Amino acid sequence: MGERMKNSNPQHSKVYLIGSGIASLASAVYLVRDIGVPGENIFILEQDGVPGGACDGSGDPEEGFLVRGGRMHEKHYACYWDLLSFVPSYENPEISVRDETFEFNERFVSNAQARLIRDGKKVDVSSYGLSHKDQFDLVRLTFTSENSLDNKRIDEWFSADFFHSNFWYIWSTMFAFQTWSSLAVMRRYMKRFMHLVSGLNRLGGVMRTKYNQYHSVILPLTRYLEKRGVNFQLNTKVNDIDFELSADKKRATLIHLTDASGSGREVVLEPDDYLFITNGSITECTDRGTWDRPPVLKEKGASGAWMLWEKIAAKDSSFGNPGVFSDNIGLQKWYSFTATLKESTFHDYMENFSGNLDGTGGLVTLLDSNWLLSMVIARQPHFPNQPKEVKVFWGYGLYPDREGNHVKKRMSDCNGREILEELWYHLKVQDLMNPVVEAGKVNCIPVAMPFIDSLFMPCAKGDRPEVIPENATNFAFLGQFAEVADDCVFTVEYSVRTAQTAVYGFFDTEREVIPVHDSAHNPLVLIEAMRSISS
Repeated sequence: MGERMKNSNPQHSKVYLIGSGIASLASAVYLVRDIGVPGENIFILEQDGVPGGACDGSGDPEEGFLVRGGRMHEKHYACYWDLLSFVPSYENPEISVRDETFEFNERFVSNAQARLIRDGKKVDVSSYGLSHKDQFDLVRLTFTSENSLDNKRIDEWFSADFFHSNFWYIWSTMFAFQTWSSLAVMRRYMKRFMHLVSGLNRLGGVMRTKYNQYHSVILPLTRYLEKRGVNFQLNTKVNDIDFELSADKKRATLIHLTDASGSGREVVLEPDDYLFITNGSITECTDRGTWDRPPVLKEKGASGAWMLWEKIAAKDSSFGNPGVFSDNIGLQKWYSFTATLKESTFHDYMENFSGNLDGTGGLVTLLDSNWLLSMVIARQPHFPNQPKEVKVFWGYGLYPDREGNHVKKRMSDCNGREILEELWYHLKVQDLMNPVVEAGKVNCIPVAMPFIDSLFMPCAKGDRPEVIPENATNFAFLGQFAEVADDCVFTVEYSVRTAQTAVYGFFDTEREVIPVHDSAHNPLVLIEAMRSISS
């Protein structure tokens, strides 16, 4: 393929973005700031009633707060921090989201002192507990060619003992890896985050936003875009896309959608128009339970994002293979929960037990939990509308189909009250917390997420489409299921990198995609990581 002709006169172009996750929001920011596309010519089409995709946060003290999950941050997210370096923060227009976050993390430094718990007691994680063979296999994986790892699972590489080591417990629960997850993705994580390996046992280097990521990141981005005239069309579902496909040219021509009124309509893409597609979604089909009702696990057919990608992929082999990522919900799902407490008993206990003030400890994993429960208490308040006396924490179970140790039910069949009963049991705080529960001071909202680990499924080259497929003239794929060499899925950095790749690939600008941070080839970082895994 020859050099792509880039648009140097974008003032009359319209750009349509399917989905309102951070990849689309970043694309819109770069289109406005770096390319000069008028905001009123940018249309974000979102099937839900609120933007943000997987970066969410909602609720109030009475009904309970909810976050489905939180994306990890660290200082080498070059694309992400570039994006947020000129977006005003949620509360102070004089400071950027980037600067607010870096200042916040200078005050609240991650140094987890209770990373793993067994039998209600802290586990010594000063050693990763890896045998010489497992150490060798870990190093060998890091420097093996990715081309040889198509469709391979992690448990095909390591010994059975590896999966009972402190390293694996810390690694798998921090990133939500399963033994059957993609070996190639694990390799990328090892290379990309080599500089964090020495501090994984205390979550060193992990950064957090001041509030949940919806309020700290998504709302500032949407405000920035709305102020510049960008159109947010919420409750708008894209059903299909028409393409002109030939040997040397691929062009999107028509968008079929259902608008907020429920009416079907079509959007014709003119010669100077563009379409950016977020294909797939990790939080698609989420169902929310309650204190008294477990959530319902939905099927793929209920998904707008996955069914759209299925239709698109059937039209051209270069548009990826969504079934690889979405056809095995049993291996892709997990359940999370958000607890809201109208008093501080649990919060105070965990601070005293762990030795961490809120916002400095991070993930706590219960090793003897059949569900492999983990929980985290963020810096309070985690929501701007959270009163001082109200506390919030989040958790998840990596194995929700197993029967609980105390509550003799699968986590997937449990309501919010039962999930907390299991948590109190493992932390040995039933006597402390039962009176709080009986006083009606606690709420817990569980959620079922069928596709949350779908991006970790073993896959091969081509299963993710290129951000700009070969010979594509006016469309691109964005987000976790578009291919970006060397970077790691399940990160906001990956999504923003796809945005830069799409925008700078189609439009004439002096800016280039920021390179992926390469810590694996820094000798000092490598030496320190090797020392850590051999301890």
